[in-house]
Amino acid sequence: MGIAVSMTVNGKAAGADIDPRTLLVHFLRDQLRLTGTHVGCDTGQCGACTVHVNGRAVKACNILTVQAQGAEVVTIEGISRDGELHPMQSAFRDHHGLQCGFCTPGMVMNAIELVQNHPDPSEDTVRAGLEGNFCRCTGYHNIVKAVLAGAAAMKR
Repeated sequence: MGIAVSMTVNGKAAGADIDPRTLLVHFLRDQLRLTGTHVGCDTGQCGACTVHVNGRAVKACNILTVQAQGAEVVTIEGISRDGELHPMQSAFRDHHGLQCGFCTPGMVMNAIELVQNHPDPSEDTVRAGLEGNFCRCTGYHNIVKAVLAGAAAMKR
């Protein structure tokens, strides 16, 4: 038995009849084909599935789609404007804050909210703010540099 859900995703109306047990990450990937939101651990620990729901970074593997009913959802595909990368995306590229790229969408989405809440973050604030996002490649040094650079760029 399905349930109808509707929300705004990346500025566009989206809806479907879904199984009420469907996780938001699966709705985004399987129903809407927004595959930039990655499925990593399925337990909410790695952060690869981070999206914004009503302006707040959430792990989409920890929320049912029905909990996002009527919400404004933004995925990694929705943060660029007019073909231009978001300043945080540019900072990750420019400061080598990624290697394989699997964790990058979740890192970027979490970093954007972090900077919105802490416009001039210290390195310690960035490290603490990214604790829920795992990277198996980079060792985090360049990720922190990227977030600090992204924070400066977001001020402009």
